[in-house]
Amino acid sequence: MKETFLNDTTFSILIAGDMVPTQSNQELFVKGDMSSLLGDSLYEAFQKADISSLNLECPLTTSDTPIEKNGPNLRALPETINGIKALNPTVVGLSNNHILDYGEKGLSDTLSLLSENGIPFVGVGNNLSEAVQSIHVVEKKGWRIGFYACAEHEFSIATEESPGANPFDALVTGDVVKSLKDEYQLDILIVLYHGGKEYYQYPSPGLQKVSRYLVEKGANLVVCQHSHCIGAYEHYQDGDIVYGQGNFIFDMKHPLSKQSLLLAYELQKGKQPVLSFIPIKCKDDKSGTVCTAEGEEKKVILDGLKKRSEEVLLQGVIDRKYAEFSKTMVYSYLSILSPFGKWFSRFDRYIFKGRLIKWLYPKRKLLVLQNIVECEAHSELLCKGIAIASMNDDSRSPKKS
Repeated sequence: MKETFLNDTTFSILIAGDMVPTQSNQELFVKGDMSSLLGDSLYEAFQKADISSLNLECPLTTSDTPIEKNGPNLRALPETINGIKALNPTVVGLSNNHILDYGEKGLSDTLSLLSENGIPFVGVGNNLSEAVQSIHVVEKKGWRIGFYACAEHEFSIATEESPGANPFDALVTGDVVKSLKDEYQLDILIVLYHGGKEYYQYPSPGLQKVSRYLVEKGANLVVCQHSHCIGAYEHYQDGDIVYGQGNFIFDMKHPLSKQSLLLAYELQKGKQPVLSFIPIKCKDDKSGTVCTAEGEEKKVILDGLKKRSEEVLLQGVIDRKYAEFSKTMVYSYLSILSPFGKWFSRFDRYIFKGRLIKWLYPKRKLLVLQNIVECEAHSELLCKGIAIASMNDDSRSPKKS
């Protein structure tokens, strides 16, 4: 593991994380002034890379009809395409939990803009079958490089009847990855996996299994995005896995979202690929701009990455870390599931120090809930029933933007 800028001696691939044009940097995007947005050195790195990618985590649309979902509905002005075009990305990943935030219209507007500006994309389709087979292949300097993108199930996933993002499916995705790599005779296959828990800097046991499984099926590099923070790195078998690279350009408030990584994947014929890291950070001037991290800040970022990367290889560490994390989160989830909503949660937390929610969920009820969530048959039925009930509930008015 090392950090570097791209050089001229290798075939270079630059991979950026989650990007959402926001109010703070919208003007620079519209002007296409990415040098001011990134700084000269980062902008130059994009121009020098043989191949580059980023994850566009919102539709570019003027639609004012958001879908009903849990969580925020994100979008950006269509004119912000000027900034994306100025970066000249080889491919834009769209398989994420926000690309369908403004429905089919928002997705259609985005695909039209990307196509009109000659920007390839991957990870979505007009239906599930098309999304699952979505791949972007680049043939350059004797290399055949493939990009495949998939996402965990939230509110953006394609169905057999409707467009959306490509979902990860343990019974499908691995075999598709293997077949596409063989079909296109790829030298390198990069999987952009949109999943993991926000602001958690280690992989969950499940995320590690999924990522290793994708490597076993033929992925050379698996990049887990979505967590909005820097995670850990693992070299597994003949592949590389990044468990969270953080945001690229996404003006968020959480402290962990202020630092992130660009990934430089360097190739030479007859040699193993080399994965390098370019630490970047948000500037503190509230301008929504980013720059390279330097000096002590760069050292802290890379030292933290190195420490976590060493820990994930130790027996039992991931399970222990995740168990500790789950203890801090479980009653937040239970409060959400309770019929009293967030105000009850705040009342309980500040007045009763969390005792009320524990009273509502005694051991017997927790065991029932565990069975419903953990058992595949119960979980599948519950999820389908909730989805149908939410669609049929006419008492709720459409969400306003």
